Amino acid sequence: MAVTLAEVAAHAGVSPATVSRVLNGGYPVAGGTRTRVEQAVEELGYVANGPARALAAATSDLVGVLVHDVADSFFGILAGSLQSALAPTGPGESRRLAVVCNTEGAPEAELAYLTLLEGQRAGGVVLTGGAVEEPGHTAALTARITRMAAAGAPVVLCGRPPLPVPPALPVATVMFDDRGGAFRLAEHLLSLGHRRIAYIAGPPGLSTTRERLGGHREALARHDPALPEACEPLTVHAGFERSAGYDATRELLRRGAPFTAVAAANDSVATGVAAALREAGLRIPEDVSVAGFDDLPVCVDTAPALTTVRVPLREAGILAAQLVTGRKPLPPGGITTLPTELMVRGSTAPPPSWGSRP
Repeated sequence: MAVTLAEVAAHAGVSPATVSRVLNGGYPVAGGTRTRVEQAVEELGYVANGPARALAAATSDLVGVLVHDVADSFFGILAGSLQSALAPTGPGESRRLAVVCNTEGAPEAELAYLTLLEGQRAGGVVLTGGAVEEPGHTAALTARITRMAAAGAPVVLCGRPPLPVPPALPVATVMFDDRGGAFRLAEHLLSLGHRRIAYIAGPPGLSTTRERLGGHREALARHDPALPEACEPLTVHAGFERSAGYDATRELLRRGAPFTAVAAANDSVATGVAAALREAGLRIPEDVSVAGFDDLPVCVDTAPALTTVRVPLREAGILAAQLVTGRKPLPPGGITTLPTELMVRGSTAPPPSWGSRP
């Protein structure tokens, strides 16, 4: 039979109201009293009724974290640092329960999980990864988030653009400088002498794809206005997984158009690119330079180590946790943009002197 709050209070020699204050956190309770209550909870094995507490408080200690793919290192690092940062930071602060929801990038799954979290009276929500830029979905997502935030649940958009919600609501946006990072990566390849640069972009209609591809093309155009059009046949849209990079590179090789470098949408795609090039008998970087994006841990272990753009995933997870718990106030305008950093390693070098098809 479940232990009741009254039994914990009797065991600790305090009132049920005092036990409730200790469990809920945020209330002033003397240190000795708090210790007695915590010991009683542990000794009796008391487990709070989460749904009942949420119903009474109109919110809960549950924080929903929506990711595209928890098996992807990008989202694993982000969600892991966020969850660690949700731990209590001081006496009287309650522990938050992070619930990771795997959407597989599907807009309908994103909305469905938000509905479930709303029904559970989640105390906050963090949406990570690129946003699907389809007007109907954007409108539905904005309405859902507006309703949740108006009910008192802070919402953080992490790694995606802001939504047109009323400015008074607790909705924060943590963006990455994807466009600037892609610009600097393309500049690096151009500075080495590459002109025939293939680009394996992410899925169309995704904010991350738009930003990274936009930065890449902007750098090409600034160097030579004719370059974006010349390199357009070398651009392939694919997924964000390794197999997508492998298949896209094989497609580029089949097309027969010359290229001396490949910039990939992310590091997982870049590993697939490298595999397809080696399978075709091409050396990296002697024949073809390869670059990625994100700076996942695997980058330094590839041979050669992968030139990429570092995205501050751990810092973003910590910041998202601080914002969703109210430990850090909303920034002016509700938007924070975290910088990205070019990481030059051994997978990029000047193109072959003959500069024709690799």
